[in-house]
Amino acid sequence: MCGITGFIQWRGDLTQHSQLLVKMTETLANRGPDAAGTWISGPCAFGHRRLSVIDPENGAQPMITRHEENVYAIVYNGELYNAPELKNELKQRGHQFRTQCDTEVLLHAYIEWGPECTDKLNGIFAFAVWDGLRDQVFLARDRLGVKPLFYSQVDDVFVFGSEPKALLQHPKVQPTVGPEGLAEIFIIGPARTPGHGVYKDMHELRPGHAMIYNREGLRSYAYWKLESFAHTDNEAETAAKVRELLQDTLERQLVSDVPVCSLLSGGLDSSALTALAVDYYNRTGQGRVDTFSVDYVDNDKHFKSHSFQPGADGPWIKRMVDELNTNHHYVAFDTPELVMALDNALYSRDLPGMTDVDSSLYLFCREIKKHATVAISGEAADEIFGGYPWFHREDMLSSGTFPWSVAPKMRAGLLSPEINEWIRPLEYLGDRYSDAVAEVPKLDGETGKQAQMRVMSYLNITRFMPTLLDRKDRMSMGVGLEVRVPYCDHRLVQYVWNIPWEIKMTGNREKGILRKALEGVLPDDVLYRKKSPYPKTHNPAYLDAVRTRVLAILEDSTSPLLPLIDAAKIREIAASPESSSNLPWFGQLMSGPQLFAYLAQIDLWLRTYNVVIR
Repeated sequence: MCGITGFIQWRGDLTQHSQLLVKMTETLANRGPDAAGTWISGPCAFGHRRLSVIDPENGAQPMITRHEENVYAIVYNGELYNAPELKNELKQRGHQFRTQCDTEVLLHAYIEWGPECTDKLNGIFAFAVWDGLRDQVFLARDRLGVKPLFYSQVDDVFVFGSEPKALLQHPKVQPTVGPEGLAEIFIIGPARTPGHGVYKDMHELRPGHAMIYNREGLRSYAYWKLESFAHTDNEAETAAKVRELLQDTLERQLVSDVPVCSLLSGGLDSSALTALAVDYYNRTGQGRVDTFSVDYVDNDKHFKSHSFQPGADGPWIKRMVDELNTNHHYVAFDTPELVMALDNALYSRDLPGMTDVDSSLYLFCREIKKHATVAISGEAADEIFGGYPWFHREDMLSSGTFPWSVAPKMRAGLLSPEINEWIRPLEYLGDRYSDAVAEVPKLDGETGKQAQMRVMSYLNITRFMPTLLDRKDRMSMGVGLEVRVPYCDHRLVQYVWNIPWEIKMTGNREKGILRKALEGVLPDDVLYRKKSPYPKTHNPAYLDAVRTRVLAILEDSTSPLLPLIDAAKIREIAASPESSSNLPWFGQLMSGPQLFAYLAQIDLWLRTYNVVIR
């Protein structure tokens, strides 16, 4: 994994901007701590920071090659899991290779097939290719959006990068935020509308999309999207297919020239990946698998069971460690660390995010990085198999909005009257929800429950899942750790997309078909454990710390947050211990403490990034 950036400028001598390119590239140093490279030729400037995973000696970027007298250059962030097959096919077509890295495979795939090369790729990626034959730059992002790619076109300059911070170094890209950007922060956030970069003139290339920029302008298009068609496999065949796809993608993702570990919570999703990884390591003689789990100091003293989080993970982690004989590392953080890391999390995202759910992951990944360079994680299983509570509660299914966007009227009530009038948050939320529902690829003749669940699945895959993938990418790459997500394999996602709801709910259990697919892989008690989300702190000291921080901001007349909010309303919430603890905010995990932390992050973001509201 790496960080990429660059710009295209048709007029002027770009060699005069070499230091600008270096500055843009250096903002991504955490993503690629092992090496740096830049390349300028004609109208094209590319920068790259490298995290070495495959062929550390020979994979330097930007990678440049000549083919039939034309120059091609690539900057690439990602991993191709079908690189061996692609390489063999390209060799048969006359291509020659000088390295073992997948960057060279990807570059030659583009040379051979042009923009259609994306159809050949299995992996997680964001890349840009300078095409000397066509005098254009081609950019693409993986199908589910595991790897990020932002861009901006201002006047005659096109700028791109793995993170907003790289683009913001370019003088053409300013940290200006308008009404849509504020609506993204205050009513959609910490999620984001697909393609929206929050900053004016900044966009994110949507998952499964590619774009071409040349002298005629900019064109983006979808090269992949979910397709709806009738599912013909019976329950047993479906379970077998899910097992086959999951095992294949996991084994592809275990390939690395550096240490690989697995994140283990004791839940179904991570336990399954860990068990399959242990089996693969045993079959290939690679020794014990390192596993990691996260918790909080004294969290057991404050834990309260509820419908979203019915039990603590600790006993289940021990159960799986004993069962699989992994080399396990228990990692725990205290409240002061969690609060301090809110700032690190903000800088990693360049935007306010999931607060302590982010900062704990940042600290967790920083600890893992001391032992490994690549980790396997269980994101996306709940979105594609229907694991979240909102798949199973009628009030959330029929809410008429994103089910994780809880209490939108309360959210709008936290804004100043002027900002409410300017950004119209509830109207904006309603429009974005309508846009999402209108995109759903319907199946002819499908009605009732199955049609309803297809809509819910689409919302989760295209709106909620990217929030968690963004989080995982920014927090892990913020410390130079690569995290792979096998449940995001596009073949698995496409197959599960069309499984009828009654089969997904095999045994009348959430993610029932996944549980059936994993029979014999996991012990029965783990196999049928009720879903439990990523652990969060229950320590009241965290609420006290973030509430105190927000109250101090409200007393600071220079705070850029004050003109945007109803300070009296926020003081009122802060004065009520019950409201402070239980106020719904976002998704399963974020309530009152996370609201305060989010407001603190917004204040820091506005100050640190010199954000201009207009």
